[in-house]
Amino acid sequence: MMQELFQSVWVSLAQVAGPVADQAAASVAAAEEATGVLHFIQQSDVVGKTLFVILALMSVASWYLIILKGVLSFRLKRRSQGFMREFWSASSLEQVENEIATHGARDPFSHLASHAIHAQKHHVKYGAMRLEEKGSTDAFVSRIMRKVMDEETAKLENGLTLLASVGSTAPFVGLFGTVWGVYHALINIGLSDGVTLNKIAGPVGEALVMTGLGLAVAIPAVLAYNAFVRTNRVYLSQLDAFAHDLFTFLTTGQPVQDNQPVLRRVPSSGGGAASSSAAAAKREH
Repeated sequence: MMQELFQSVWVSLAQVAGPVADQAAASVAAAEEATGVLHFIQQSDVVGKTLFVILALMSVASWYLIILKGVLSFRLKRRSQGFMREFWSASSLEQVENEIATHGARDPFSHLASHAIHAQKHHVKYGAMRLEEKGSTDAFVSRIMRKVMDEETAKLENGLTLLASVGSTAPFVGLFGTVWGVYHALINIGLSDGVTLNKIAGPVGEALVMTGLGLAVAIPAVLAYNAFVRTNRVYLSQLDAFAHDLFTFLTTGQPVQDNQPVLRRVPSSGGGAASSSAAAAKREH
């Protein structure tokens, strides 16, 4: 008898508590939905939605460039290291030229070496056939190498302008959204007879969301821009040092030995004849 009574009581409580629990769960879900980021974006006007779309496009573009340039930078670094090992282990510049012809110029170092060697041989063989080829062989090779380095610098800096623009303008776009949301909150307060949280929570929430989105878009872009600028500066300094060594080899005719540049100057035939004449004149005196 008592057991049946307890069972009936539990059944009654379950029937009463069921709708209450469902109502509480629905209230919690509605509250979470009402305080979500998308809720504030949905209840904003055309200006707020436009600013959100602009920030979303900025974020997509910046992350695309970050991933793309990160992968390209890693590949360039690996290929450049491989070419530099082959260059310093080569016995002559002719062997370096054969390696470039076989595997192709896939990095700035091999691209610079290929153009410099070709320019030196072309000027020696054909001379100055055009206005841009006027001058000595050394001057012509120097101009070609500088042109190639400028092209490689432009390639490395491609996309950095967009990252810098996103990093500098995204906080102000978010700030404009913040000002617009606060403006709507003040308008709602002015038009209403009594101030309630429901009338100002939406615009203020929209303002805070825009501020957070602006910072979330700008911070990765700024960090990536600084990282890429430093990487490019180090890479270009190495390329400049390599260009100096390569120009020395091309103008003095020195081979590459012992993984280091050998700068011993070999006298030419004309220089040897002049030295012999000077020694003979000294003996006569």
